[in-house]
Amino acid sequence: MVRVKPIKTLDTLVEDIYKEISKISEGQTLEVSEEELDAFAEGMKSAMRQWLVPREVKKPYLRMSNIGRPERQLWYDMKTDPKKNIVSPSTQIKFLYGHLLEEVVLFLVKLSGHKITAQQKEVTVSGIKGHMDCKIDGEVVDIKSASNFAFRKFSHGTLADKDSFGYLAQLSAYEEAEQTTGGGFLAINKESGELSFFKPQSLDKPNVPAKIETLRQQLKEHTPPARCYSPIPDGAFGNLKLPSECGWCAHKHVCHSDANNGKGLRTFKYSKGFTYLTKVVRVPRVDEVAA
Repeated sequence: MVRVKPIKTLDTLVEDIYKEISKISEGQTLEVSEEELDAFAEGMKSAMRQWLVPREVKKPYLRMSNIGRPERQLWYDMKTDPKKNIVSPSTQIKFLYGHLLEEVVLFLVKLSGHKITAQQKEVTVSGIKGHMDCKIDGEVVDIKSASNFAFRKFSHGTLADKDSFGYLAQLSAYEEAEQTTGGGFLAINKESGELSFFKPQSLDKPNVPAKIETLRQQLKEHTPPARCYSPIPDGAFGNLKLPSECGWCAHKHVCHSDANNGKGLRTFKYSKGFTYLTKVVRVPRVDEVAA
């Protein structure tokens, strides 16, 4: 009697990966062919090659990786001249091991017996192009390496509450192109090594063709859409600051040029990073940085 192997599904993806890796602690050697190791090495080399070459500064355009970002940010992206982004060495290193970790995750998926197809396949929806990470077991999956804070959005299923990078729209666009609906995110915590698979609810996924049409109409306007986020309290003395979603935005200073009675944002340097105040009632006892 021939034993038929059970069909793998995304429901047991993380469990299957953990189960396979646990064999090492149990004294078993994992069986990996030279062909599989060579493919993994090529993936790592490809990630390194991409990281070594500086990104060319180009005029932004709509693509699947940005259609879910805040609409006001997108408007400024498209309406202002692109500038070279100066990234610190430590941040460049984080980018590097993030790319390498994603290759490791794909290797672990294959090791656990799940089927990967359509890696970096180019797809199109309403004239907007993108490259999907892959399909796993026939469903679109986006691989994400995340900080401990960001990882909780996947492990706790709260991504829809704060999705300023537009991950849900990106996934939905890939699914629209592939005519699938059961995909999700396979995330790895860069600090702990923990894995989590998050499958969003259909209600949290945007109507991608409609969203693209809305964005195109907004980009025809001469004034930006309304602000995406409102300032929040900073301490107990009446100061107001930008929320974290605005802190990383390249357009925060022009977006909030009316802050502090028209003087613009005031930036203060704390040990944990910069805080951008839109209203200063009491000056913080840390260094202020010129814009």
